[in-house]
Amino acid sequence: MIKKKTPWFSVSSVVILLILIFIPAVLNAQEIDLFPDMSVQGTMEMLAAPGPPVIPFIDLTVRNPSSGQEVAFSLQILLLLTILSLAPSIIILMTSFLRVAIVLDFIKRALSLQQVPPNQVILGIALFLTVFIMWPTFSTIYTNSLQPLAAGEMSVENAYREAEAPLRIFMYRQMRSSPQNIALFMSMRGLERPGTLADVPTYVLIPAFILNELTIAFKIGILLFIPFIIIDMVTASTLMSMGMIMLPPVMISMPFKLILFVLVDGWGLLTQQLVNSFL
Repeated sequence: MIKKKTPWFSVSSVVILLILIFIPAVLNAQEIDLFPDMSVQGTMEMLAAPGPPVIPFIDLTVRNPSSGQEVAFSLQILLLLTILSLAPSIIILMTSFLRVAIVLDFIKRALSLQQVPPNQVILGIALFLTVFIMWPTFSTIYTNSLQPLAAGEMSVENAYREAEAPLRIFMYRQMRSSPQNIALFMSMRGLERPGTLADVPTYVLIPAFILNELTIAFKIGILLFIPFIIIDMVTASTLMSMGMIMLPPVMISMPFKLILFVLVDGWGLLTQQLVNSFL
């Protein structure tokens, strides 16, 4: 049998070729919109080159003051910046933070704890206890000083006086039972014996308050150390009598200290006594 040779193209290929030729003509004739709603036709145009970046012009001018009010305003701004830079020291030294932080560090050392709780936690506890203790004083400062100053009802000097008064009263209350530190600084400065609190300058009251807080904090620390020292002594004597000389007594006594501290609710008692010491 002789096989017939089929052509290299078929009927289907002819049909596809005709469709590709006549479809564009039909579409152009009917003007069919191939781009539905919310679509954008493409373009081959190049975008314009971006312009130069716009940088704002900042003008810092230094000139001679034209009046005394401008000089006073400049000095007030300088004073405000100085106070803001000294704000951490003010919070630490003129509030209850100093006593609370030292006492918490004493209890950590009395329990023979080296890394637990971390120093950041101790300082955080001291900070929030300070806010709790000083809240009435801070509220008075905000009501009598900051709020009228923000409303424009009071000058900066008067606002400073109103903010200083509650802090002076708080510091003096902590020293009313033992004003020896006030007398010490008054005598070193060569000032006369004050009759009232208003006669004590602020630069005398602040260092006297700092020494008073250090003294009270160390007294509390001694009282905290006594029961734990007894536990250390009993543990060391027991180990010596058993012949365990090479075993560190701290390793054995620390669990007993923690058990005693937890059983008596040490954190609650310590916090309560700290707060009551400022009332």
